Order: sequence, then C-alpha cells, then structure tokens
Amino acid sequence: MNNNILKQHAQTLHLSGLLDSLQLRLQEAEANRLPYAQFLELLLQDEINVRHQRLINRRHKLAEFRELRSLENFDFTFNPTINRALIYELATGQFVAQRRDVLLVGPPGVGKSHLVQAIGREVLKAGFLVLYHSIFDLVRELLSQETQLGEGRLLKKYLKPDSAGTKLSEKSRQALPYFPRASMLRPIGKTLRSYSAKRLSESFQCS
Repeated sequence: MNNNILKQHAQTLHLSGLLDSLQLRLQEAEANRLPYAQFLELLLQDEINVRHQRLINRRHKLAEFRELRSLENFDFTFNPTINRALIYELATGQFVAQRRDVLLVGPPGVGKSHLVQAIGREVLKAGFLVLYHSIFDLVRELLSQETQLGEGRLLKKYLKPDSAGTKLSEKSRQALPYFPRASMLRPIGKTLRSYSAKRLSESFQCS
C-alpha cells in the first residue's frame, strides 16, 4: 500500500492529526525498524493529541476569559501573603468536584482577576467546563430576557459549565460588605437553578 492510499484513508476517516504526522512517522518507523504495533500506537497518539488540543481550544473559547492569564506568569513575590501551594491546589479542580465555593479577597491590584482566570484555565485542562463572567453581566443578561424561553436558554448557558469564575463589579460588591474587593470561583448549577431573573435581580440589589 503506498502513502497516497494511506493519506486518502486518513482523510476519509477524518484523522487529520494522524494525517499531519504520517510522513514523519513512516520515516521514523523505517529508520528505527519500529514494530507495527508501536508504529500504529504513535500514529493513534498523534491523533489523540490533536483532538485533545482542539477540545481545549474550544472550551477555552467558550470560557470567555477576558485575558490570557496563567499561574506560571503570576508574580507570587509581589504579594508574599498569597498561599502559592493553596493556589496550585485549587488549580487541580478538586474544589469543583467537591462542589465547594472559593472567594478571593483583597484590595485592587493584587492579582485576584489574574488568579481566577489562571485557575480557570487549569481547571479547564483538567477536563471541567469553565465560564468566566462578571456578576453584573449575568444579572443584566437575565433581565434582558423577556420570555421564559429566552431565560431558560440563558440559564442553560450558565448551567452547562462545571465551574464559573465571577468578577464582582463595584455595584455587586455592595452586597458583600465584609469583602469589598473579591472574585469568586464556584461550581455552578444548583445556585442558578433556584433563581429566576427577578430573584437574581433582587438578590443583586438588596442582599
């Protein structure tokens, strides 16, 4: 079987990752006299890697992060009071699996938004669906829905992720008098299911 037929079969099966690396793997197999099973394993792993990266890219887009932030780029020396070990523990996503909320508290400029988005990216890599949004945008979008059908569709958008990273606006912080500067990470689901747009509005304005 020649290489062109192999490429045609890969295209027919939509194995683009395998197709991209096929020529290189064929040369590698010939040069190193790889067993057929090892050659096939390498090809399939290439396909798996490409599909996984595409999945991560799609989920990253759906997460709606405002900025490209990572834990590697966060300067922990800037604020030594931040528990680095705890931040990396949160990045494993265990708090999502355990359905626990996380509230990051501090004055402006200490890196809360950076950490929330960086943790969100790591949680996303761990296989969870993530959404980053401000609480103000959430309430505004809910209030803009004039029908129950529209509200249901919007709630579905917010209920789909496993975790939501929330940037609290100045107005919403008034509802948290003990936490004047805060960002929140929380497993999403049961909270929004119990609220209509009206109840969220009342909670947002009066809590």
